[in-house]
Amino acid sequence: MRKIALMLLVLLGVAHFILPSRCEEDAKDDSAENLGEDDVEEDEDDTDDTEVKEENGVLVLRDANFDTFMEGKDTVLVEFYAPWCGHCKQFVPEYEKIAKTLKDNDPSVPVAKVDATEAKALGSRFEVSGYPTIKIFKKGEPIDYDGDRSERAIVERVKEVAQPDWKPPPEAAIVLTKDNFDDVVNNADIILVEFYAPWCGHCKKLAPEYEKAAKELSNRTPPIPLATVDATAENDLATRFGVSGYPTLKIFRKGKAFDYNGPREKFGIVDYMTNQAGTPSKQVQTLKQVQELLKDGDDVVIVGVFSGEEDAAYDIYQEACNSLREEYRFLHTFDREVSKFLKASPGQVVMLHPERFRSKYEPASHSLTVKDSTLASEVQDFFKKHALPLVGHRKQSNDAKRYTTRPLVVVYYGVDFSFDYRVATQFWRSKVLEVAKEFPEYTFAIADEEDYADELKSLGLSESGEEVNVAILGEGGKKYAMDPEEFDTDVLQSFVMAFKKGKVKPIVKSQPIPKSNKGPVKVVVGKTFDEIVMDSKKDVLIEFYAPWCGHCKKMEPDYIALGKKYKNEKNLVIAKMDATSNDVPHESYKAEGFPTIYFAPSNSKQNPVKFEGGKRDVEELSKFVEKHATKLSQKKDEL
Repeated sequence: MRKIALMLLVLLGVAHFILPSRCEEDAKDDSAENLGEDDVEEDEDDTDDTEVKEENGVLVLRDANFDTFMEGKDTVLVEFYAPWCGHCKQFVPEYEKIAKTLKDNDPSVPVAKVDATEAKALGSRFEVSGYPTIKIFKKGEPIDYDGDRSERAIVERVKEVAQPDWKPPPEAAIVLTKDNFDDVVNNADIILVEFYAPWCGHCKKLAPEYEKAAKELSNRTPPIPLATVDATAENDLATRFGVSGYPTLKIFRKGKAFDYNGPREKFGIVDYMTNQAGTPSKQVQTLKQVQELLKDGDDVVIVGVFSGEEDAAYDIYQEACNSLREEYRFLHTFDREVSKFLKASPGQVVMLHPERFRSKYEPASHSLTVKDSTLASEVQDFFKKHALPLVGHRKQSNDAKRYTTRPLVVVYYGVDFSFDYRVATQFWRSKVLEVAKEFPEYTFAIADEEDYADELKSLGLSESGEEVNVAILGEGGKKYAMDPEEFDTDVLQSFVMAFKKGKVKPIVKSQPIPKSNKGPVKVVVGKTFDEIVMDSKKDVLIEFYAPWCGHCKKMEPDYIALGKKYKNEKNLVIAKMDATSNDVPHESYKAEGFPTIYFAPSNSKQNPVKFEGGKRDVEELSKFVEKHATKLSQKKDEL
């Protein structure tokens, strides 16, 4: 009995200590819960998306609060920066001083910053491509700031924009329509015209650079005008000048159109157009200039000989040079000593090849007499006909300009015209000359094996073990390799003759032919290109892709859906080809980027239509197919 009483006392004591302890814990829990609720409310207040914080006088804007903040504000200065950018870090103290100065200004101007690496939507929206990018917003509209990044310069420009009566200056680029196009373009000695589409991303990227270039070139003496045409609104103008993609830039000289092949950023455009504004031919003042070009040059020397600038032949020559000014170096002279050396009379154009390319098998020079009745096109034909020596030097720098004619016989070895190696270089070239003179219908060239290592690899000749290798680049992108053999004149002669007789088979890089090819999208490889794509009985839509290309992967579901949509069309093939693993044996089907899509009509296989400008989805691709199809059996609304 005594033991039971003792146990009861012990239990009561334990209960006495446990109960207060548990209450305290509950209180703590309740307190914690209450604290958590308060904290949540405070956190919600802290994460208000529209709240604008301030750091050392500079307001911090983000995707979420930018538009709200801009509402009702007349002028705001904004810096788009990246946290890792060294220039941005260096600019911080100066920008904070600017913020203080403009805050004290009357009226006060807010100064803000945007971390463009975080606020990616804003960076994209305002086309921020470098850091720091500074913009002044006037009533919500951005104005680029291109001046010095100093307090004085920026504050001065902001105060100017903040004036109540300030208006943006008119755009320097002239807006052309069908109503004013001919009047403006026909009266301009030179003008650059951009044909654009409002929805085109590349056009939007070009726009600010183009406007900056237009502004700078308008201040030149004489000014060089730049203009724009909305090709989607001015269809007739776009069609008239063959505009098929955006942006398309063309140079006009008194109404005559020439392709623009220059850069697409401000300084590049300015430099290119400044150069284009000069005469295409440069005056030769002394005989020494010509002699040096002939002794050390590596390209054809073209010299027009005239009595003076008033000579009618001089004007015809300059007109002929204009459209080819990027292809050749043109010269002219009024000097008697130079004309005597060239054995030319006023009104004649002379073409000579440098000493390294001369041979006993070809004339030392060619001349053309330019009369009042001579057309500029006739002078251009003369340039093109005599631009190459019998055996020239094909290089990466002149390949696209000089060596586009096919068939082209190329002899690869260690080509080097420097003093120590010129004898060896000419030794092999002399052997090529002996064969070239027998085949005037073909173009012959030597090429350095290191410069064309990739081409040799594609020909299967990179590991030939021979000092000299030979290939023929044929029409339609076909390539023919000479079997590795010790090189000599007779060997080359036999190979070229065999090619001429059609006894040499072309080399085609190709993946294995698929064992099964019954899917909605037919797989084309190098060996089946002619069989599938060039089939004159069928229309073919062919996509050239690269396995690593993100755009290609994104388009794949739509392309497969397109194939399924037209699966019952027996005379229409939807196809694709890995252009990185297969040769495209026809030059009309060039894939310079991925994906590249062509429509090959059944009745015009050598003139495929390239898909450009639209979205690569089922709807747009269907419209493209139906527009160019020649053999659709179903009505459009049934497909």
